[in-house]
Amino acid sequence: MSNLPLDPLLLSVAAPLTLAVLIAVGLPKKIVVKLAYAAFAIPALVAVYLWSAFACAAKESHGYAFLTEYSTGLGGLGISLKLGLNGISLPLFVLAGVVGLAAGLYALQSTAERMKTYLLLLLVMQAGLMGTFASVDIFFYYFFHELALIPTFIMVGIWGGRDRSHAAMMMTIYLTVGAMLSLLGLVAIYAKSGAGSFDLLAIRDALSAHPLGEVTQKHIFGILLFGFGILVSLWPFHSWAPLGYGAAPSSAAMLHAGVLKKFGLYGLVQIALPLLPLGLLQWNHSMAALAAVGNVVVIGLVTMAQRDLKQMIGFSSVMHMGYAFLGLAVGSLLGVGGVVMLMVAHGLSVALLFLLSTSIHQRTNTFDMHQMGGLAQKAPVLAALFVTATFASVGLPGFANFWGELPIFVSLWGFSHCLTLVALSGTVVSAVYGLRAAARVFFGPQTEAFARFAASKPTVDITWGERIPALILIAALLFVGVWPRSLSTAIDQALARTPPSVVASR
Repeated sequence: MSNLPLDPLLLSVAAPLTLAVLIAVGLPKKIVVKLAYAAFAIPALVAVYLWSAFACAAKESHGYAFLTEYSTGLGGLGISLKLGLNGISLPLFVLAGVVGLAAGLYALQSTAERMKTYLLLLLVMQAGLMGTFASVDIFFYYFFHELALIPTFIMVGIWGGRDRSHAAMMMTIYLTVGAMLSLLGLVAIYAKSGAGSFDLLAIRDALSAHPLGEVTQKHIFGILLFGFGILVSLWPFHSWAPLGYGAAPSSAAMLHAGVLKKFGLYGLVQIALPLLPLGLLQWNHSMAALAAVGNVVVIGLVTMAQRDLKQMIGFSSVMHMGYAFLGLAVGSLLGVGGVVMLMVAHGLSVALLFLLSTSIHQRTNTFDMHQMGGLAQKAPVLAALFVTATFASVGLPGFANFWGELPIFVSLWGFSHCLTLVALSGTVVSAVYGLRAAARVFFGPQTEAFARFAASKPTVDITWGERIPALILIAALLFVGVWPRSLSTAIDQALARTPPSVVASR
């Protein structure tokens, strides 16, 4: 158990949740705004501190550090609030803290109506995200995901843009189905393990001694694959994502696409792969085919055809999830390690792109790239930030995304030469639509539509209120890009010490 006088993991959840409760009981707006800075900063500071302390921290069962357990009164069902981090959950916990801080700062400088309610929902999302990746008990892993998911529907429906009602309904239907299938699979693991507990460590010990049969593993893994796959936008269950992100307010899109969307991939890596290795072997070729043909090729081409900037970013997010599923399909330490790195890198870069796309909209009054042009002359800093974000998204060396994609491609070569070539073609497609978007928005002559809007409202460069959250995300992308071992060492150690698993045997 942790020897720290104050449990930092519990603090990262309690700080934003406490302020959300205070807002709900009527805390004045001026005080809310001031306290919100601290409520978004505390989880980020806790995450960075635990990241720095993790290597030297005492490790307990299965490589977990900072373990603490709290009674819930549901011991008869084997449910307790148990918090801790291993090398797989640590990077996602840090991602949640960093993106949450950036999204919170961007929200605080916005002019959103009903700001108190807007911040309340973001704070609940933030608390849920921190709890999701800190939970060792799989019941609370699922509970915190649902806590973070519900505000997403509300925010899209109230503060969303075009087609927000339809988008909120689509997200509700798809994500509810995905969540229910995921819950079914998690309950099946609990029931079949014989551990009598939802504690992931107890379940691992039980299944290490008495593994499930191949047929049982196949069925449960299939349920989890499609449940989590819907939540992650595995093709063809992806249509909710571009629509939802296109309609969502910026901070909600940053938190959902950047962090909450990783819930499913994290569940497959942390739970399904170690506990159901034979199930993966039954589904890996189907998973790889859907990811390569659907996410990478089909969605890549659809992304190239987009005129709407925010829709393009939404489709590109779906496309990049294909790489993650390809890495999971390979099942090697290198491939799965690359998936965890890609989750972090993609979360940072897509959150940055959604932030900047809204900043562009505020200066052009449109998301239609064909009605933009020449914005770099009036907003050179915004142009530089967007081009940097584009370079990161396409996997340019020096950014974190490169260290997510490269291990996946290398491991995929031993799995299938053909699929590797398909995946590599996706990098070309990414470069085409990313650089073309930068060219259309910022360079070349102004369109008539943009010139008319600029004449009625002077165009100013990106403000410091917008720059600071963007720079936080860029700094994180560059830090991991320059020093990938800051994450990869812990990831590799966690993957290597979780037998029986595919990653340990291939």
